[in-house]
Amino acid sequence: MVFDKPNDEGFMAQALAEAEKARALDEVPIGCVIVHEGKIVARAYNRREVDADPLAHAEVRAITEAAKALGRWRLTGCTLYVTLEPCVMCAGAIVLARLDRVVYGATDPKAGAVASLYEILADARLNHRPDVTGGVLAEECSRALSDFFRDKRQKA
Repeated sequence: MVFDKPNDEGFMAQALAEAEKARALDEVPIGCVIVHEGKIVARAYNRREVDADPLAHAEVRAITEAAKALGRWRLTGCTLYVTLEPCVMCAGAIVLARLDRVVYGATDPKAGAVASLYEILADARLNHRPDVTGGVLAEECSRALSDFFRDKRQKA
């Protein structure tokens, strides 16, 4: 599979490293990085259980960190890399933050809001539509999730 940007796999590998931090906390291993001008300006991973916060998805946390790092809420000029296709909440946050591009790894047939269940980021009724690339390091991203849930089932 060929991707539009030469650094997509490298940045997705960084998002996978964030996902491992979530796994170490017994969180669903989803990681995210945001890149501006070729440099990572934000890193985050799921912390819903640890923080007892339903909004503590990797993407939302990374968007908040990127806005702080850049000193602005409009994240134009930025690309978000996330290991799992964003959900409805995260897709909405991506639109509102005006990210130029979204790159995700694994698809999410149960909650994906970019291509699987909904196509929020392509909806012409919204005032912003980022470019989207899916399937970057998809096998590695899927494996991180399936290994996590397999281990959870074995412990139960």
